[in-house]
Amino acid sequence: MAAVAVPLQGLRRLCRVLLFLSQFYILSGGGSLNVEPSQPLAQSVKDPGPTRTFTVVPRAAESTDIPPYVTKCPSNGLCSRLPADCIECKTNFSCVYGKPVTFDCTVKPSVTCVDQDFKSQKNFIINMTCRFCWQLPETDYECSNSTSCMTVSCPRQRYIANCTVRDHIHCLGNRTFPKMLYCNWTGGYKWSTALALSITLGGFGADRFYLGQWREGLGKLFSFGGLGIWTLIDVLLIGVGYVGPADGSLYI
Repeated sequence: MAAVAVPLQGLRRLCRVLLFLSQFYILSGGGSLNVEPSQPLAQSVKDPGPTRTFTVVPRAAESTDIPPYVTKCPSNGLCSRLPADCIECKTNFSCVYGKPVTFDCTVKPSVTCVDQDFKSQKNFIINMTCRFCWQLPETDYECSNSTSCMTVSCPRQRYIANCTVRDHIHCLGNRTFPKMLYCNWTGGYKWSTALALSITLGGFGADRFYLGQWREGLGKLFSFGGLGIWTLIDVLLIGVGYVGPADGSLYI
């Protein structure tokens, strides 16, 4: 029995050694088993995950634009002398027309002015006459000119002009308004020159040629001034200003 037990023990040890070697071989990645334990780890490192989109909202740029009225407002001048575009006043439309009136005014933003003592001031009082802007005298506003109407006509023509009050004039209502004006533009013709030509060379039509009236000038030239009668009539008509330049403008 002892002789049989010795080979059995040797066989068991051999089986244990082979089992250990097979397990070690499998765990080390050999053999027909293609085990890649590091692949999932590498895959998880390469995967960046879901892509996120971020929208960058720019900050609102701070407004550094200078108001257009600032160019008309002198710096550190008297508040009472500022143009009307530089101030805001609490006007009262129920004042008596033509009477003096005072209004409380405030300078607009970005405008600097001083009082009589050269101290910075924001609120002040202005004195003015109670009247609307379109009631001002003609010297207090400027109007557009028209060259499409006839100044020498009967009755004298008018046109609709856009008028704007001058900067330092204060009044009630809109500072820009329409107004019907007489045609008053000029083409550069002188009344004295036309009259002198009519008296001296009117028989040859020189006055009519000078005024741009070529047909009448040729008629006077070939008729010798209508035998003198047409010449005398033109002297009177040009003298009173009834006959003027052909383009319809005024004399200068």
